[in-house]
Amino acid sequence: GNEEIQSANEELMTSKEEMQSLNEELITVNNEYQIKNDELSQINDDMKNLLDSTNIATIFLDNNLCIKRFTPRVNAFVNLIPSDIGRPITDIVLNLKYENLPADVSEVMAKLETKELQVQTMKGQWYIVRIMPYRTADNYINGSVITFSEVTALKELEENLQAARRYSESIVETVRGPLIILNLDLKVISANPSFYKLFKISPREVQGQLFFSLGGGEWNIPKLRTMIAKVFRKNKVFSDYVVEHDFSGIGVKKMLLNARRIVSENKDTDMILLAIEDITERE
Repeated sequence: GNEEIQSANEELMTSKEEMQSLNEELITVNNEYQIKNDELSQINDDMKNLLDSTNIATIFLDNNLCIKRFTPRVNAFVNLIPSDIGRPITDIVLNLKYENLPADVSEVMAKLETKELQVQTMKGQWYIVRIMPYRTADNYINGSVITFSEVTALKELEENLQAARRYSESIVETVRGPLIILNLDLKVISANPSFYKLFKISPREVQGQLFFSLGGGEWNIPKLRTMIAKVFRKNKVFSDYVVEHDFSGIGVKKMLLNARRIVSENKDTDMILLAIEDITERE
């Protein structure tokens, strides 16, 4: 009995050593898991701060169009709270004039192509909505990402520029004498009806064309090229410059040319205004 007890005691000691070794392995594995967990937590914090710092409203959806995550900026046009995570996007009321969001998300996930469009909120703000497939590291599609970038200021600027352009075009069109507007590449931006009528040419033949190539090169006059170059490079102005030329379809014309550079805040969008006065009959 003594020997059996001694043998059992040795077996227990062996088991204790094995348990001790297993416990040490578990502690090592637990430490590794803790390190991985800290790294994942750090990555999660980095991603959250990155998304918040971009100031772009973002919603992450799963394959069933349920909300997985969102950034605080989303609350500019929809009131989302943490308990909304897991709810379908179709159950959320978005204050956007955009009813096709769920259908567009499904289309993006089916075609795996990014979709971008401009939408307006009920309060009149403008956003660029970009819908993209959510790809995992192993290129698996696991939902979609929707970003909302506010462009209200740009939209207002665009509308103001369009209004200013319409205003300037209406002024140009009401001027009785021929006018033509060139960009800094000396290509025609537009001309008024008097120009088309005098030279018997259509807008299709003029707009976007190099000024000196109009009419088969009729305006390619060396002296005139030099004068316009001074307007372009040195912001010079010339007035009552006389041009006499035999234009195809209308015959010999004698004209007074006046040109000046129209300066804008962005120098790349400066233009040259060229006014033409037909003095043939007066001469």
